[in-house]
Amino acid sequence: MPALITLTLNPALDLATTTARVAPTHKLRCGPVQRFAGGGGINVARVLHRLGADVMAWAVAGGAAGAQVQQLLADEGVPTELRPIAGDTRENFSVVETTTGQEFRFVLPGPTLQVAEWQGCLDALATLPVPPRWLIASGSLPPGTPDDFYARLARALVTQGAPSHLVVDTSGPPLAAALQTGVALVKPSLRELRELVQQPLEHATDWCAAAQSLAQSGAADTVALSLGEQGAVLATRTGMWQAPALNVPATTGTTGAGDCFLAGLVWALDRGEAPAQALRWGVAAGAAALLHPGTSLARAEDVQRLVHSVPTPTEFIARP
Repeated sequence: MPALITLTLNPALDLATTTARVAPTHKLRCGPVQRFAGGGGINVARVLHRLGADVMAWAVAGGAAGAQVQQLLADEGVPTELRPIAGDTRENFSVVETTTGQEFRFVLPGPTLQVAEWQGCLDALATLPVPPRWLIASGSLPPGTPDDFYARLARALVTQGAPSHLVVDTSGPPLAAALQTGVALVKPSLRELRELVQQPLEHATDWCAAAQSLAQSGAADTVALSLGEQGAVLATRTGMWQAPALNVPATTGTTGAGDCFLAGLVWALDRGEAPAQALRWGVAAGAAALLHPGTSLARAEDVQRLVHSVPTPTEFIARP
């Protein structure tokens, strides 16, 4: 079995294009369309594969869009375990407005999963003969899936004695439920953290305190807070590190940058890197995603080049 597995219950066929200006009513003439296999865990797996990790992407897929997702992953050489479903895999659509550089993202809810479909994924992952070192569950949950799915996954891994490090990257009630159970690593955005703690978190000290509190409460061993243009924070029970973002213009949109950040971070942690150095790799991978359109995602050569430009993260000693 692979050392790392990603799980995507709501994958997508991502379509990306450009237009001069987005406006109501008028027909918007678009440029050539690009198609990518998308969804949180799939994006993470694609980047991990490029970085040379032993990774497999687990997902559910159905219909013509699901078949395209499968083919696109095969074309990239990403090992996959795609479990069939009755519904059709969703399509997402992003448009970059060339006159302003703004990106408009249209995200569909996805097909309704039957109980047997999501339960089958849960059971299969919890009973793998050789569990992975890292299990990265990323993305939204499709209709029909219980909000506590990731929490159930965490409990199932503990029950089975699987030594996997569970990583969760999601939002809303599924995130809250997972943290009530406890996970190895969680990667909220600032907006998601605000929703989680029900606080405005207007200042950097507030962000850091909230991330640190999650780590010290046992909700997550490590909290990776992605801050977009303001960089990222990594918090554990005993320490906290903050790194600025690289000055990379997002002229082609920011789709997938958070997934790339997570891939770079986990890749480095799996290699045994210290938290500060792992954070540098995450920031570099997130910045590398901005260099290419749509969900082309970060390329290994760009990550390797940009990591040297990431300043050594500022370290803070965690307060008891």
